[in-house]
Amino acid sequence: MNEARARRIWEAIAGSQEQAAREDLVKLAVVYAQIRVEWALTSHSDRAAMDERRTRAHNAFIDACNILSRRMRGAGEGNEWRASLGEDRREIGDFACWLHCFLGLDAR
Repeated sequence: MNEARARRIWEAIAGSQEQAAREDLVKLAVVYAQIRVEWALTSHSDRAAMDERRTRAHNAFIDACNILSRRMRGAGEGNEWRASLGEDRREIGDFACWLHCFLGLDAR
């Protein structure tokens, strides 16, 4: 996933009126992105201890994407972003990291 694609997806999500589901997605993206960084900084031998937590966080973020998409569709909002995000777990995880980055940069 590249920055431009991630930005387009985020812009489609950011405008949603489904505030609670959007906030859940954002919070879970931050949690997953933080764990992914910890994973990168952890020795190979210690990663096994983190694996279950990382997988749970990733699954929770994917679930949040699906929930927000369904709620947006139910509210008559466009949810084409979900198809654009796709089903590849790695790509979805990359999007969580991009979202974390965008939020950090927007907060300055």
